[in-house]
Amino acid sequence: MRQLDHAVAVVTGAASGIGRATAQALAAKGCAVALADVDAAGLQATADSIDGVHVSTHIVDVADKDRMRAFADEVMAEHGRVNIVVNNAGVAVSAPFEDHSLEDFEWLIGINMWGVIYGCKFFLPHVQASGWGCFVNLSSMFGLTGVPMQTSYCASKFAVRGFSEALAIELANQNIDVINVHPGGIRTNIARNSRGRDGRMRARAIEFFDRFGMAPERAAAQIVGGIEHRRQRVVITAEARVTDVVKRVYPAIPRRLVGWAVRRSGLLRS
Repeated sequence: MRQLDHAVAVVTGAASGIGRATAQALAAKGCAVALADVDAAGLQATADSIDGVHVSTHIVDVADKDRMRAFADEVMAEHGRVNIVVNNAGVAVSAPFEDHSLEDFEWLIGINMWGVIYGCKFFLPHVQASGWGCFVNLSSMFGLTGVPMQTSYCASKFAVRGFSEALAIELANQNIDVINVHPGGIRTNIARNSRGRDGRMRARAIEFFDRFGMAPERAAAQIVGGIEHRRQRVVITAEARVTDVVKRVYPAIPRRLVGWAVRRSGLLRS
């Protein structure tokens, strides 16, 4: 079991939601935290909510390769080492593929996939030098099964899943863990900040997350528990766990159920 007291943790997408809650949970375990986001006000609010440990804030677009390389250097200059990297920053686009602009596709892949790759690539030498570490890469329930209207999001989250599984094997003998995190519905701002032409889809997603989504603090507790117990995967929420099991045992069922539900909603063309 990992002891996190006095570790140094990096968290991207730390201005709200799972990122903020995970930063707070890691700080409560005694970790110094380096917080990154493009939302300066939200980032500062997260920093202000944390007491008793060293906190640094960094305005970072995770899709910007040069900025991510510089971010790693900044964290080393500020904290001296890195043990944990939580690649959490993410965005969504809701649109049928035929209407999905390539610009939005590239924007999403840049943040959701390349942000994870850059976070691992540029921090890996520092994690190796620290003697132990963990990369926590946020996939999704949509990295377990395909969902219509979410082609870019599913593509990015399946990519994170495969990348993380491969990297975990490469680093297994270096005392470095790589955890795939697959959340279901969490009460975050991802739906509010999503792109897409269909206002109904966005409104329904916001309503669902607000009414039924798990509190991000509960998700963060499971993520931190996964780091402590060196788990390979953390599947969060009942719907994500059910999807995970059913997809493996009866692979056609999730596709049929999701297709039926979306057709009934009228969000897909016949």
